[in-house]
Amino acid sequence: MRWTSALAIYFLFWAFSVFFVLPFGVKTSDEAGVERVPGQAESAPHEFHPRKVAIRVTIVATILWSLYMLNYHFGWLTPQMIDVFGAWNGVE
Repeated sequence: MRWTSALAIYFLFWAFSVFFVLPFGVKTSDEAGVERVPGQAESAPHEFHPRKVAIRVTIVATILWSLYMLNYHFGWLTPQMIDVFGAWNGVE
């Protein structure tokens, strides 16, 4: 695999990891013990820390990407192994 392909796959993992990480560590205004702003939804976060989120996302994405690259290199899981319908028509 070319390094540019690996980098593109890493960025895809990073973008998908944002959605995994965002819900964790969020406190609402009620949980923080602070008054809500008029018109604010009850579920809205009290504060947003983009640096913390970016670090967490980078860690998760790096772990997932590393597992993907190790599987790519060693072939632990192949499409034939997960073919539940027996319809694999891939090139061998």
